[in-house]
Amino acid sequence: MKTSPSTIDRRNFIRLTGITGAGLMLGLSINVKGETNVEHSANIAEGFEFSPFVIIEKSGQITIFNTRPEIGQGVFQSIPALIAEELEVSLDQVTIKQTGGEKKFGGGQSAGGSASVRSSYNNLRQVGAAAKAMLITAASTQWAVPFGECYAESAKVIHKPSGKTLGYGDLAEAAAKLEVPKTPQLKDPKDFKILGKPSPRPDVPLKSNGKAMFGIDVKVPGMVYASIERCPVFGGTLASFDDSATKKVKGVISVETCDRTIGAQKSTGVAVIADNYWAALQGRKALVVKWDYQGNDTFNTKDFEQTLRDAAKEDGAVQYAQGDFDKAYADAPVKLEAFYETPVVSHSAIEPMNCVASWHDGDQLEIWASTQVPGNIMNSFPKTYGIPPENLKVNVMFSGGGFGRRLYPDYIHETVLLTKKIGKPVKCIWTREDDTKLGPFRPMTFSAMKGALSADGKAIAFQHKVISPTLDGKKDFDKTKADGTMTEGISEQKYEIENMKNLFVHQYMPVPLAAWRAVTSTTLAFAHECFIDEMAVKAKADPMAFRLQMLSKDSDTKNVMQKLKEVSGWDKPLPAGWGRGVAQYEFFAGLAGYVVEVSKKGTGIKIEKVFAVIDLGTVVNPDTVEAQVQGAAVMALGAATKGGIIFEKGQTVQSNYHNNQLVRINEMPKVQVHILANGGPNIKGVGEPGLPSFAPALCNAIYAATGKRIRRLPFDINKIA
Repeated sequence: MKTSPSTIDRRNFIRLTGITGAGLMLGLSINVKGETNVEHSANIAEGFEFSPFVIIEKSGQITIFNTRPEIGQGVFQSIPALIAEELEVSLDQVTIKQTGGEKKFGGGQSAGGSASVRSSYNNLRQVGAAAKAMLITAASTQWAVPFGECYAESAKVIHKPSGKTLGYGDLAEAAAKLEVPKTPQLKDPKDFKILGKPSPRPDVPLKSNGKAMFGIDVKVPGMVYASIERCPVFGGTLASFDDSATKKVKGVISVETCDRTIGAQKSTGVAVIADNYWAALQGRKALVVKWDYQGNDTFNTKDFEQTLRDAAKEDGAVQYAQGDFDKAYADAPVKLEAFYETPVVSHSAIEPMNCVASWHDGDQLEIWASTQVPGNIMNSFPKTYGIPPENLKVNVMFSGGGFGRRLYPDYIHETVLLTKKIGKPVKCIWTREDDTKLGPFRPMTFSAMKGALSADGKAIAFQHKVISPTLDGKKDFDKTKADGTMTEGISEQKYEIENMKNLFVHQYMPVPLAAWRAVTSTTLAFAHECFIDEMAVKAKADPMAFRLQMLSKDSDTKNVMQKLKEVSGWDKPLPAGWGRGVAQYEFFAGLAGYVVEVSKKGTGIKIEKVFAVIDLGTVVNPDTVEAQVQGAAVMALGAATKGGIIFEKGQTVQSNYHNNQLVRINEMPKVQVHILANGGPNIKGVGEPGLPSFAPALCNAIYAATGKRIRRLPFDINKIA
C-alpha cells in the first residue's frame, strides 16, 4: 500500500533548528491551550513552547524522546521506533530519553486506554520524515547534486552515483538553516525496516541486568522513608493516636498526619518517618491508632451483592436502543434470561505504589515516581501546591505494572505533603497489604440479560442491563442517565440483531473505585458473550456459526471470527470430554477474540489450548503485540479464577498474594496469538483488547465440556462439577 504524503506547511509543522550551534532539534509547538501545532520555530509566537522530539548533535549522537511512561507495554521501543523508521536509523544508533510530563511535549504523556502508539503514529513518523528530508537536502546542496540522487541510510546520507557519504552529525548545522519540507514523504510500509518487524525492546536488557530504575529503586541524598497507617474502613476518620512507642523505635524521626484523596473518598492517615524503611515499618506497627468508622463498618460484600440484584429490577436508563426490543421480546416464541456477576478486583501490580519527593528552596518541587500520568501531574500539581509550573520536575521511572492503578496520583500527593511537612526528601512506599486493601478497585458489576429467538432459531431481540456503581464513586449520580464508562462496548458489538436495548442502573458503593486494565469491558464482555452462547444453545446452533450468521456484513469483527475459526480448527472433532468455546469483544481500545479448548480433569477442567486473534490495522512490533495479548490472557485468567476482593465489616478480607492470588506459571496454558493487520490507516490498541473476551471464551468452553454454565466470577477451575 502506497502512503500518500502528509501536507505540512509553515504554519503546520516542524522545524529542525540549532541548539547554540551544537546540534539540531526537530519538534512540535504547544500553544497556551495545550494544543499541538507542528510549526516552524521562527513562527512560534509568545505563549507557545517548542518540544524537541529528536536531537541530532554535531558529534553524530541522536537522541529520541519517549513521551509515554513505560509500564511494561513496550512503548520504550515502539514510540521511538516511529521516528527512527522514517529517519533511517536503527534504535541501536540512538539514545532514548524519557520525558517527564513537560508541557512542551503535549498533554498526551500518559499510558492508558491502549492509546500510546495509535495516538502518536502519524505525527511522530512525520517528525522523522521531515528530519530526513532536510538532512538529504543539506547533503545534496553541499555536493551540488540533485536531491533525487541522494538517499538516507543508517544515520548517513549517500550519493548514489558516486557513493559519497555524510553522517547526520556532519549535516546538522546546515540542515538546521533550511525550511521545513511542506510535504515530507512517508515511507511505503513495504519498505519498513523497523515497523512491523519483530524488534528487541531496549528496556528488556536493563530490566534483566538490574540497571533499570523503577520508582522503588530511587534514592536521593538526604532521603528519609515513610510508611502510612490508614483507616482500614473506607469513610472512617482518625479519632486519635498514641506514638509514644513508635518514637522509641531506633531510626524513627517523626510521626505526621497525612491526607489521602482518591475519587470521592477522603481520609487521614498517620505517617511514620524514619531514616530507613524497616524502622518506618516497625514504628508503624508500634502505633496505637483509634479510628471512627462513621458507621461504614457495616458494609459487606454479601449484602451489596443482594443490593445489586434488587436494583436489577429497576427499569434503568437507556444507553442505546435499536428497533423495538420490548415488543419483539414480548411477541417472541422463544425467550431466555440470565444474570451474570463479577466481583470487586484489585490491580495487584508487582511493584507496590511508591514515590520520592523533595522540596528545594521553598517552592521547587521534584518528584520521582512510577506513574501513568506525568502530564496530568505537571498540569495539576502546580495549582494544588501554589508553585509556578516551571518549578515542578517529574522524573518518570519504569513501572512494575500499571493496569490503571497508576492513573491515580494519590500516593504521590501523600509523599509531596510529607516532604513539605518535614523539609527533607521523602520516599513513601506502600506495603503489599496497603496495595491490596486500600484500593482503588475495579467495581462490582452485575448484568441482567434478556434475549429472544424466532421460531427458526434466529436472534431477534437482545437486552443488556448493567447494574453497578460508577468509577468516580459518586453517590448522587443522576439515575436518569446511563454512565458511558460502565456500559463500555456493549453498543459497539457488530452482531446484526434487529431489536436491541442497553440499560444502566446506578448503585452507589462506598469504596474507592478506578479503571482496571480494559476498564469495565472485562466485566461486560463476560456477560455479553456468554449470553450470546446461551442463545446459540437455545437455538440448537453451533456457537461459531450462530455468531457468523449475525455477521453478514463485512466488519473487523467478522474477520476476527473467521480467523478464529480457521486457526483453531473449529470444525474438527475434539476428544471425548473436551469442549471448545469462543468469544470476541470490541470496545474503545480495540478488538480481539479467543477460542479456548478445555478438558475434564477430575472435578475440574484443564485448559488445553488457547487461540487468540487481535485486529490492529497496522503493527509496530509483533513481538510486543504477542506479549501484550499473552499478558492480557494471564490477567484475565487470574481475574476469572482467582481474583475477587471481599468486604466484611467495611474491610477487605484479602491482604496479600496468599489470599489474593495471581496465576502461576505452571497454571498458564500456551497462548497462540494471531495478528490481523491490513496495513490500513486505523491503528487499534494492543495493551487491553486481549483481556475482555478471554473469560467468556473459557466459560463457554467449560459449558461445552461439562454442561455447567458459569455466570459468576471468580470460579474455582478445579471444582466445576
